[in-house]
Amino acid sequence: MTTKTPLFERLTPWIFVALWSTGFVVARYSTRNAGPLSFLTVRMLCAAVLLYVIAKVVKAPKLARGSWSTSAIVGTCMHAIYLGGVFYAIKKGLPSGLSALIAGLHPVVTSVAGRIILKEKLRRSQWAGVLLGISGVLVVVVDKVRDGLGDVTKPALIAMVISVIGMSTGTLVQRARGKDMPLVTGTAAQYVSAGAVLLVASSLFEKWEFHLNGELLLALLWSVLVLSLSAVMLMMLLISRHSAARVSSLFFLTPALSAIESAILFGERLGLLALVALVVALTGVWLTMRNPVVAPSPESLLAD
Repeated sequence: MTTKTPLFERLTPWIFVALWSTGFVVARYSTRNAGPLSFLTVRMLCAAVLLYVIAKVVKAPKLARGSWSTSAIVGTCMHAIYLGGVFYAIKKGLPSGLSALIAGLHPVVTSVAGRIILKEKLRRSQWAGVLLGISGVLVVVVDKVRDGLGDVTKPALIAMVISVIGMSTGTLVQRARGKDMPLVTGTAAQYVSAGAVLLVASSLFEKWEFHLNGELLLALLWSVLVLSLSAVMLMMLLISRHSAARVSSLFFLTPALSAIESAILFGERLGLLALVALVVALTGVWLTMRNPVVAPSPESLLAD
């Protein structure tokens, strides 16, 4: 006898992907009127305050003292380093669609790192998947540079590499040490830590660039309510129930949605070579993430 998965649980990954893909569009709008680190500082602190209010209202479980260090590490990696790298790269002219594609490579990094940490061996198909995933991203970057568009710069690419490492590290730490974290208060603690790091970084590297207008206000509201609250809490829920590799693999589904959104809103386009590279990269991630086909046992079916 099998247990039917609730509809919300089945829809959660797809809702998360749809919401998360809009983050790259928001980054483009927000960095028109604010420094990337300054905007993220305000976003994180606003989200933290709202979550603490929600926690008080619903009487959410408190975060244990011993879990604060884990939340601080995860918050710094996932929200300060990852988002800081993405927003900085887009501020430097990297197209939203391309930044989403590069950021989507982190499932491969997470999967490989997780297997190394756990002393597990990669199958040949998984190594092939890693190479294909990396090759796909490199081809897109080379294609953009060859077009002479001037929107792919060395600082932007370095920022994206750092962001990928940050997200992969945060995902692994959250899965290893924070999967039992109270959802509301734990996420709020992550935002406090990320906000503190971003506040220091924006003070050192930006002159607090934040010009509030209608466009920036809408970007801030969407970032806080839809991305930092709804999408991130869905992500934490997924991480608590599934493996790091499985959850992180969802992120590579966002480039296609982000590319469509960027094409509609900003007129961004990817050439034929880049589209082929996208298919190659997607194939690589599928090879890396897929599990070998085995006959399921009754116990595993019940567990699923």
